[in-house]
Amino acid sequence: MKFDGKILLVDDEAHVRKFVGLIARTLGSPTLIEASNGAEALEVYQRERPDLVLLDVNMPILDGIGTLRELKKIDPDAVVIMLTSLANRQTVEESLELGASNYLRKDTPKDEIVTRLHDTLQTIFGHEGENGPQA
Repeated sequence: MKFDGKILLVDDEAHVRKFVGLIARTLGSPTLIEASNGAEALEVYQRERPDLVLLDVNMPILDGIGTLRELKKIDPDAVVIMLTSLANRQTVEESLELGASNYLRKDTPKDEIVTRLHDTLQTIFGHEGENGPQA
């Protein structure tokens, strides 16, 4: 499956957004949009309506859990994959209960991140054709 939709990358560290963006580009030709904190992500989401959100858990202003909660109020069908460098069971479970589609650790090897993203996108968008969702 080739993914050509819009992806919102949300992380307070620019180098992490760049790294995740490089990984996202291996999935196809997505349009990448960035936000550096949860509050900014909510504004960008409402304006851009991305197909996928890659959301950091630990951020200033509004953390990933709070952002996920608010995104789901805006759009219950929002597709969100949580990203973190620190994964504890409670945070993972809370994210999934709030509607996250998956949860990835940032220190996971790149090839495994690509595989898990691809598998998640295939599960969610696989029935929409080879090019993924239409923006």
